[in-house]
Amino acid sequence: MKTIKIFAIQFLVTFSFLNAQSDTSIVPLWQIDSTIVTDVRYATTNNFTGKVLYPTDKVYARKIVAEALSKAHQELLAKYNYRIKIFDGYRPLSVQRTMWEIYPDDRYVANPATGSRHNRGAAVDITIIDSTGTQLDMGTEYDNFTEKAHYAYPDLPKDVISNRKLLHDTMIKYGFHPITTEWWHFDFNGWKRFSILDVKIP
Repeated sequence: MKTIKIFAIQFLVTFSFLNAQSDTSIVPLWQIDSTIVTDVRYATTNNFTGKVLYPTDKVYARKIVAEALSKAHQELLAKYNYRIKIFDGYRPLSVQRTMWEIYPDDRYVANPATGSRHNRGAAVDITIIDSTGTQLDMGTEYDNFTEKAHYAYPDLPKDVISNRKLLHDTMIKYGFHPITTEWWHFDFNGWKRFSILDVKIP
């Protein structure tokens, strides 16, 4: 009976990928805003694990999260002709386990025992690019696990501090909460109401 119940839950979650209606459904980001640029490092070996972790470079998130991200993106586009580039959104729990096996440091990689906000479809890893597609200088690369990547790290050029602040303030305005150790990571407010998922990315 337990196996049947688990299968039914997984089926309903998978079905929501294709037929999302509610604000809490997992949706493809491009269906909400196709103008957001993607650079899914975990679909390549260009990431801290050195392994391909995703079978596709498609990005998914809770619908309410994707819609809020789109609003932040559209503001940057209208005000500065900047765009958001997204590195990661929803992440299956099985991938989280692989990351933890490689880098078990909960300052940068969430322990799969408690799950990541990414596993809930309620977190995004992003940066800003200009009209030429060049990333604004944020002081470090994505997934840099040093103190220099901490948002408030003081020993940075003024333009880097300004760029981080622009990203930080824009995301807060649209309902996201930054974390201290990664300038690129933002959790959506109310993330606790979303369940942890281990549905493979289609």
